Amino acid sequence: MSSTPVSGPQRALIIANFVSRVGNGLFNTAAILYFTLVVHLPATQVGAGLTIAGLSGLAAGIPAGNLADRYGPRMIWLTTLALQAATMAAFVFIDSWLAFTLVATLDRLAATASGAAGGALVARVGGERPAAFRARLRTFVNLGVVVGTLGAAFAIQINTRPAYTGLILANAASFACAGLIVFMGVPNYRPLPRPKEHRQWSVLADRPYVSFVALYSAMGLQYQTVALLLPVWLTAHTDAPRWTVAAVYAINSGVCVLLQSKLGSKVETPRQGGRAFRLAGLLFLVSCPLMALTADVPAWVAPALAVLAVCVHSVGEVWESSGGFALGFGLAPDHAQGQYQGLLGIGFDAGQALAPVILTGAVLALGHTGWLLLGAFFACLGAAGPPVAAWAERTRSGKPGAEASARGRQSESPLVEAD
Repeated sequence: MSSTPVSGPQRALIIANFVSRVGNGLFNTAAILYFTLVVHLPATQVGAGLTIAGLSGLAAGIPAGNLADRYGPRMIWLTTLALQAATMAAFVFIDSWLAFTLVATLDRLAATASGAAGGALVARVGGERPAAFRARLRTFVNLGVVVGTLGAAFAIQINTRPAYTGLILANAASFACAGLIVFMGVPNYRPLPRPKEHRQWSVLADRPYVSFVALYSAMGLQYQTVALLLPVWLTAHTDAPRWTVAAVYAINSGVCVLLQSKLGSKVETPRQGGRAFRLAGLLFLVSCPLMALTADVPAWVAPALAVLAVCVHSVGEVWESSGGFALGFGLAPDHAQGQYQGLLGIGFDAGQALAPVILTGAVLALGHTGWLLLGAFFACLGAAGPPVAAWAERTRSGKPGAEASARGRQSESPLVEAD
């Protein structure tokens, strides 16, 4: 962990995010089983409903970000947490595909809005070294998901309706608890003054930032490479034992938890973020062929090779996420963090929605060639990081690092209301 001191609001935000992500880990691990085995919805209907919900949820990003910029990020984030608690609890009562799709859509709208407002709040709480804070925050986010996933294993083993219902209600309660922690521990930051040229959709005219969002969204395929593509590959194309799938997932989470603060705190400026993207792309260029080679080795070698590949990939993931934080926050004007984080969330979610089609439909279909092309694709995206960062910095009125320093001053400024 980083030795950078943690302020009270930072500690509260870290705890709140950890609690909510424990709930996410509980629910996400067992959600498909609940919908198919308990609600008795066909898997195809669940997939269709989630797709509709995911695409509909994209609409909330920028509007919610604008509300956070206009009325203050804490109030909007608390509202979205309350909505997520309500929609999550509503899953207990669904009994049809229509009800499932409606609740899932409302849940995704609230989640997307939460991402935009929460991102703006993180920017205000960041302090003098926002990169170190965001790295520490992501460490505990990852840890929360791991804890929740382990907890969900018990309910899956029991495999009863009350067990799955308990997971859903625990996730709903995690949003409520996170909101209470933020309400009590994070100041109510007032909106920052906005220049006359500010527009509610001005982020769409910021071509360097839009280019970065496209880059970040495409690079986001790397998350599904470990979570989706590799498990399918190991199961269908290798002789590795089934426990290898669980092992690589655990190792991926563990490496990210251990290294995020150590490496992420070193990536503070957009220029450093661009270089981190480039390094991540090179690491993915190595990890993807290693994953492909698991199909060409004996059963006793495949697990070790998969672990090596995932370790390399996980280090790349840490650099990729750190670069994304540095660019995503560092290039956004302080007065419009909500709007900019809203667009970033839209882009990332869209990439994640397309990932299953791209990875299973293209990469798996091409086999080893698909893995090599995927690694080359990531390397090319990484190579674009430094020039995109340099282009964006040239279009900013302030000097590199000025935004971060200003943000640190704002976190302790009198622009705070007491409740």
